[in-house]
Amino acid sequence: MSKPVKKAVGKMAKKAYDHAPEPVKEKVKDTLKEKAKETFVNGVEDGIQSKANEASEKLENAKEKNADNVHTKAEEAKEKVQDVLLSVREKLGNAKEAGEEFQKKISSSNGKQTKVKGVGNIKGASDIKSSFNIKSSTEIKSSENIKSSKDIKTICS
Repeated sequence: MSKPVKKAVGKMAKKAYDHAPEPVKEKVKDTLKEKAKETFVNGVEDGIQSKANEASEKLENAKEKNADNVHTKAEEAKEKVQDVLLSVREKLGNAKEAGEEFQKKISSSNGKQTKVKGVGNIKGASDIKSSFNIKSSTEIKSSENIKSSKDIKTICS
């Protein structure tokens, strides 16, 4: 309804109310109270329902955003971990190769020393045994010193 029509209807209702008998006025008051209460309750319910719907939508949007963020962060973390693992793998491979090369160099340098004797391999006068280093006949082991099966210790004894 437009504003002027509402005004006219309101004035007519007021005049009718003023000229009506007392029992009709009571019924009109009760009816108006019930209608006002019903309108108020419906308005409040609608307002609460719309607020709840808005909150639900906002919550759903936030939930979707968080889910997207979690997935993107998980992907980024996965990529970073894979990059780190690949770099560690490369470094371990390089360390292994370096170790193998080092071993080859050491073994080849040891092999060269056995083929060609250097100054360090020549014995000096102190290395030659003298008469004091030679064993006497008493130090030589005899058949009595040879161990038999009785001399071998077992786990039980």
